[in-house]
Amino acid sequence: MAKLFSNTIKRVKTVLGKGTASDDIDLTDPALIDPYIIPRDQHSISRKHISDAALKVMSALHKGGYQGLLVGGGVRDLLLGGRPKDFDIATNATPEQVNRLFRHSRIIGRRFKIVHVRFGREVIEVTTFRGSHQQTEESARGRRPKNQQSARAQSGMLLRDNVFGTVEEDAIRRDLTINALYYTTADFSVYDYTGGLHDLEDKIIRVIGDPETRYREDPVRMLRVVRFAAKLDFEIAAQTAAPIYELASSLADIPAARMFDEVLKLFMSGKAVDVYELMQEFGLFEPLFPQIQPYLKQQHFHTLVMQALENTDTRIRQGKPVTPAFIYAALLWPAVTLRQQQLIKQGVPAVPAMHQAGQEVVSLQQQHTSIPKRFGMPMREIWELQLRLPRRGGRKAERMMENRRFRAAYDFLLLREQAGEDTGGLGKWWTDYQNRSPDQRVAMTANLQDKNSKPRRSRNKPGRNHTTSLSE
Repeated sequence: MAKLFSNTIKRVKTVLGKGTASDDIDLTDPALIDPYIIPRDQHSISRKHISDAALKVMSALHKGGYQGLLVGGGVRDLLLGGRPKDFDIATNATPEQVNRLFRHSRIIGRRFKIVHVRFGREVIEVTTFRGSHQQTEESARGRRPKNQQSARAQSGMLLRDNVFGTVEEDAIRRDLTINALYYTTADFSVYDYTGGLHDLEDKIIRVIGDPETRYREDPVRMLRVVRFAAKLDFEIAAQTAAPIYELASSLADIPAARMFDEVLKLFMSGKAVDVYELMQEFGLFEPLFPQIQPYLKQQHFHTLVMQALENTDTRIRQGKPVTPAFIYAALLWPAVTLRQQQLIKQGVPAVPAMHQAGQEVVSLQQQHTSIPKRFGMPMREIWELQLRLPRRGGRKAERMMENRRFRAAYDFLLLREQAGEDTGGLGKWWTDYQNRSPDQRVAMTANLQDKNSKPRRSRNKPGRNHTTSLSE
């Protein structure tokens, strides 16, 4: 962390007080909250580290008479010395006003409307300042934007959250203190309304406001807590952690489509192992994968899942591609392979049994986290190819290597072996086969006895001589 930033933190602690945290701030009247302002010469954020697209959005908002501030992870990561991939902008303009301001933009979302502004391949997410659901039209800080629409379930979950407000209200509506920091090119300062700089220095993950209330409003916040704790290697504040154990089951109420997106964030961030361990600690994994959790008590399946997540983290660190299809294939494999074995005992042949087992397991999983077809199909192919990999006689091995899913299926085979499954050396055979010349490959397959191939049935009927001759 930059020395300049550390000096700034010391001044924040002096102003806010050593024990100050978001739960010590009076959130009942946001109009009374004054930010701690860190001027341009006292923080480490430089415009050269902010994308041109984000700077253009802030500039256009200012020229249009609106506020435009960089907020959330972009500010947090810049202060920590990182280089953010995404930049989010907060504004007092409504989604409709933002949409009219930028030609290449569109409004998305129903629960809370946001605007995506596109610059080539880069998309900048612009959100209107959120407000309190008990607010009046006027604020001590000024008039609030119109288009106020909200809805809340009996459990306290927010079903619709298009309630707009001021920047002070927006700050206390955000989930974590470290994500409620704002940077503006109007004066190039950083604004802290909730003690986020204090928690950045102390490496603490803290929910803004009462954690139980915030989790009931949106249970996904519990996943964000563990995800950022793992990503940043921060500790979770005791008050923030305490309600999670009791409320983890409320994740079952979240739409499956939204949960799929959350799973990708959890397991494709390069910290999948740490995230998984925290999810298990707080009981957050079972609501997402209820049919898998019981099998993880078996050491073999636990090792397989851990190894899959570790391999994913390694590939991400190396800059190699990863796919949700492979991650889901590993997470659901315990249920699939055991269900297949049950069907085989009932007399179903191995291949149809695998197909049926995959369909049943995926159908149940779709109730908790949806799996788009573009990932679901490759996932099932990875499973079904596990039955074809042992069949290597003749030209079957060469044809297998031409299959577009061969590499993923081969990697999955190695994963099964790493977890302790005995495949009779199949992984090593395929590794050697890929490294041999064409002639050597022919020699490797020439004497293989294909255990899975069926013997050819004779067409000769008993007692009949089918020998032919010219005299017949």
